[in-house]
Amino acid sequence: MPIALQSSAAPDAADERHRSFVLQYVQPALAGLIDGSVSTLAPIFAAAFATHSNGATFLVGLAASVGAGISMGFTEALSDDGQVTGRGSPTIRGAVCGAATALGGLGHTLPYAIPDSWPNAFLLATGLALAVVVLELLVISAIRTRYMATPFWRASLQVVIGGALVLLAGVVIGSA
Repeated sequence: MPIALQSSAAPDAADERHRSFVLQYVQPALAGLIDGSVSTLAPIFAAAFATHSNGATFLVGLAASVGAGISMGFTEALSDDGQVTGRGSPTIRGAVCGAATALGGLGHTLPYAIPDSWPNAFLLATGLALAVVVLELLVISAIRTRYMATPFWRASLQVVIGGALVLLAGVVIGSA
């Protein structure tokens, strides 16, 4: 009786579940987290350096984060219905991407909730916001390493360069 050989090229059920998880949840969350963490840097830090007001910066950051979350959620949901690519429900992907985008922007917005009346409030908030940005970029690098098979040093270099350029643009524009 012949023995049936399983092709090593055919994905098994566990591989397919992992691939589906990455396509439906990780990739949209990663895209959102990158967009939220990086794209909101310029408006938040421009507002911070233009006004030196934590209250005004917080409102700009909140608006940028929520607005970006809504925009990215719709973009992800409307860009692919999942039928051709197998990426799953557009509603779920849109919600995941939108929430991750808003979360990415809110992380470095929250330090600006420190009241302006506190001593050195602006410097404290800006220092905390910068620390949060570093943490966000490290988390993004770790996710890219874990799920996208990108070496950590390369993932870190890529997001740090992108983040630094956007942050610098915000500081320069806000200081003008």
